[in-house]
This record gives sequence, structure tokens and C-alpha cells, in this order.
Amino acid sequence: MATGRRGVTIEALVARYGLAAIFLGAGLEGETAVVTGGVLAHRGLIPLAGVVVAAILGSFVADQGFFLFGRHYREHRFVRRIRQKPAFARALDWLERYPRGFIFGYRFVYGIRTVSPIAIGVSRVGATTFVAVNALAAAIWGSLFTGIGYVFGQGLETLVGRVGIGHLLIGAAVVVVAGAIGWRVFRA
Repeated sequence: MATGRRGVTIEALVARYGLAAIFLGAGLEGETAVVTGGVLAHRGLIPLAGVVVAAILGSFVADQGFFLFGRHYREHRFVRRIRQKPAFARALDWLERYPRGFIFGYRFVYGIRTVSPIAIGVSRVGATTFVAVNALAAAIWGSLFTGIGYVFGQGLETLVGRVGIGHLLIGAAVVVVAGAIGWRVFRA
């Protein structure tokens, strides 16, 4: 049990702020935060049901916010810049042809999660349709990725123990860099 300067354990910090961090992480970062929440639930540090709810709500709330941003600020320079990208036009084409399928599936495709609800907000898709499909997709996504962390928690703990935290951090850095490169390629 690791302790900080004032005797506060890491476990106590996770128990106190873990669900809030998962809520924010699900909305801003995505899968990594939610899978980590599942692992923490597997270890008994936070309740599994709490992780699932935080993941679902974080994903749903963030995507609703991005949707509303696109809907109400279509002419904002950030939205105009995104709209000029060829990938945006392709996404909008798919969205117009298969609105429910696109709304349901975009959160499962790495690299388009933040841009997609903005594109949906700019589109002709109705707010009611987006809310309903977003809620269903967030529920499935949050449950699925929390479950992955929970079910494979023991294996992940064993891997971290064998590989070592230093190697794990290097691997995480590689994933972040690869994600940033993928994001740049998608945006081009």
C-alpha cells in the first residue's frame, strides 16, 4: 500500500476520485480510462457498477456537448476549420446516408470520436435522434470497455508485474504518439 507525504494512500485517492476521473476520462480520452476503471474495479478499489455508470455518463455527456457545440456554433472558426477537412466531408456523407449507424458506431472507431459529434451537430440529423442513439451507444460502449478491463484485469495485472512499470509507461508513450500521428493523418 503506497502512501504519500501526509499518509494518504493511493488506494484512498482512487476510491475518492476514481469515479470522477473515469467520468472525465470517458468523455475526453475514451477507452483507456474506462478499461483502467474496469481493472480498478477488478482489484476492488472502486465499485464495478460505479465504473459502468461513470463511463456511460461521461461518454454520453461529452458527446452531447460536442454535438451541441457543432449545432450552435457552426460558424465558429474551430468548426469551420474541421469542416474544411476531406475526412469531415466523408464522415458527413456516411452520416447523411446512415445516420443511426454512424451515430452508434463512431465511438468505436479510434481517432474520430471528438470530431464526429461535432459533424453530427452540423448535419441535418435531429437532436432527438442523436440523444436516443447516443444514449444507447454510450450504454453499450461504457459497459463493454469496463467489462474488458474487469474481465482481463488479472491478466493485465500479471502483465504489468512481468513487464514492469517502466516498460508499461514506454508502451503507453508509444501508443500516445501513434494515436497523435493517426489523428494528424485523419485530419489531413
